[in-house]
Amino acid sequence: MNWPPAATCSTGEPVRPRKPAAAPANETIRSIAVDGQQLRVAVREGSPGGTPLLIINGIGASLDLLQPFVDALDPALTVIRFDVPGVGGSPVPALPYRFTSLCRLIARMLSVLGHERVDVLGISWGGGVAQHFAAFQRARCRRLVLVSTATGAIMVPARPGVLIRMVTPRRYLDRGYLASMAGDLYGGSARADPAGVATAMHAHSRVGPPHGYVYQLAAGLGWTSLPFLPLLRQPTLIMSGDDDPIIPLANARLMHRLIPRSRLHVYHGGHLALVTEAAQLAPVVERFLAASGEPAPPPARTPKGGHHA
Repeated sequence: MNWPPAATCSTGEPVRPRKPAAAPANETIRSIAVDGQQLRVAVREGSPGGTPLLIINGIGASLDLLQPFVDALDPALTVIRFDVPGVGGSPVPALPYRFTSLCRLIARMLSVLGHERVDVLGISWGGGVAQHFAAFQRARCRRLVLVSTATGAIMVPARPGVLIRMVTPRRYLDRGYLASMAGDLYGGSARADPAGVATAMHAHSRVGPPHGYVYQLAAGLGWTSLPFLPLLRQPTLIMSGDDDPIIPLANARLMHRLIPRSRLHVYHGGHLALVTEAAQLAPVVERFLAASGEPAPPPARTPKGGHHA
C-alpha cells in the first residue's frame, strides 16, 4: 500500500540556522554504561504508557543533529536518541563492530533505560542499522521508519563524486568545505542555501574522532538487507526525497516492494529533509506511529545469522 501522494516539503527558502538550545525540561542527556561501553543518550519523556521512538542517526552525526525533528514531534511522544560508539559523546570502542553486535548493544541499552519495546526510526546509515534491528531484535521493535536509506552493499548507488565525499568526515569538520559542496551532496534545500545548511549542521552536531567514523564505515562493509527484507513483519514507513544524491529514490521503491507491510512516502526534498523540513515531515511520522492496529506478535523464527538479545 502506498502512503498518500508525494508531499511538497522543500520550499526553496533559505534554511535559517538556529543556535544550540539547552535540553528541554522534559529531556535528559547523560552517559550510561552498557556492557562496558559508555553511551551518550538523550531521552525526552512523553506521556506515560506510549511506545517510545528510538532514533538511529546517520554516519558521523551525533544525536544533536536531529534536534529540529525531535522538537517538531508531539511532546507526548517519548523519544530516545544516542551517539553510536565513536561518535559525538560516546567514546570509541576498544574494537571495531558489526551491525549485529551494535544491535545487541542497542537492545541492552533499551533494557538499561527500562524499555522493552520501541518504534525505531533510522536515517541513512542508521536506516541500515534499523533494518537489522527490526529483523534480528524483532521482539523489541513494534514499528519501523526508514528515512533516506537503502539496502547496503547491494543498492542503487550514488554518483562516484558523491561517494568519494562520503568516505571521510571532512564535511563535519570544515564548515567552508561543507558549504562548497552541500547542494551537490545533500540536494533539496541545500541547493538553494548551502551555507545555511552547513551552519545548521555545524550548530547541531558534535564530531567524534576520525577512527570512530571509520568504525561506522566498517560496521556495514559488505552488509545487505536484501535477503531478510521479505521476512520483516513490522509495519514499515519508507520515506525518501525526490532529490537525494546520496540515496537515489529507486532504493526506497525497491525496499517498498520487498517489505510486506510497508508504505512509501516520497517528499520533495533532499537527504537532510528530516532536519531542514522537520515541521513538514514530523506529522507524517506521527500519523504512521499512531495508526490503529497493533502488529502481530513476532514469529518465533529469527532470520539466519542474527540473535535475539
